[in-house]
Amino acid sequence: MIIIMLDNAAQSEIAAVEEKLTSIGFQTHPIYGEKKTVIGAIGDKRQISMSEVLMMPGVENIVPIMRPYKLASKELKQEKSVIEIGHGVTIGGEKLAVFAGPCAVESREHFLKMARIVKAAGANILRGGAFKPRTSPYAFGGLEGEGLKIMREAGDELDMPICTEVMDTRDVDLVAEYADIIQIGARNMQNFKLLREVGRHNKPIFLKRGLASTIDEWLMAAEYIMSEGNDNVILCERGIRTYENSTRNTFDVSAIPVTQELTHLPIVADPSHATGNYRYVAAVARAGVAAGADGVMIEVHDCPKCAASDGPQSLKPERFEALMKELRGIAAAIGRTI
Repeated sequence: MIIIMLDNAAQSEIAAVEEKLTSIGFQTHPIYGEKKTVIGAIGDKRQISMSEVLMMPGVENIVPIMRPYKLASKELKQEKSVIEIGHGVTIGGEKLAVFAGPCAVESREHFLKMARIVKAAGANILRGGAFKPRTSPYAFGGLEGEGLKIMREAGDELDMPICTEVMDTRDVDLVAEYADIIQIGARNMQNFKLLREVGRHNKPIFLKRGLASTIDEWLMAAEYIMSEGNDNVILCERGIRTYENSTRNTFDVSAIPVTQELTHLPIVADPSHATGNYRYVAAVARAGVAAGADGVMIEVHDCPKCAASDGPQSLKPERFEALMKELRGIAAAIGRTI
């Protein structure tokens, strides 16, 4: 439920309502707006007298949240969330986020080279895999801890935040030590122990949609993270598995406006994993930005045929630079910037 406070509610009155709710087992999530403060309260309604809360000083009204995802729902927070990443970067505001880099961290020299290239083209967040979930157990699985150190070095040199995936609850602390954004991959979207574990950290979480997950399931996965206290969740549409096999996945462009109607969380489009083919990445990236995505994630490699992972979907630097110019035009047409 949502407790709506009066416009002139004092901080002591807000604190008293929170104290009352937490004393009977509710989780409280105050949201301070320019004019009003609302308190999201998650718990068993049978344990509380609604009339008692409604009569407390400073309380204006109580409204139930109907969606199953309480904290992620726009019923709780109408204003769009803008996630502060660090290094002067935000996701969800007027300026679009551009995540770029190779699929996997292959070596120090190569990652630093690619980081400098994507930075020069206009990317503002470095992506790369230190831990790589692969279909085959014999495929390159990443440099793990060494890869994290390489990414951190590149991020510090270029003053860019880094985004990388965690696959195991045992590695969350390690990844959080180096990464600015912790990614939960599609295969782990419903790994509930992992979701709870990253929810206990304060780092922004980049939550990719599962291989064949509905939007409700995706938002409930976000709810797992937020229920542990971390509200800094970024959604990522990366295509879902359908009967069509012309592309690696089917990019659900409609998921962008649908989620923006349902949730206050920002959403990023990943055309690289959606298509699996560099020929289609630019077109789908353009569609994602035009549909209102808050950013894009693009894989870039100077020698795709030599890539340790996902070479076929990686853009060469010159193609990425050309795409950035196109996206700037589209962003400007809808009142945004890159």
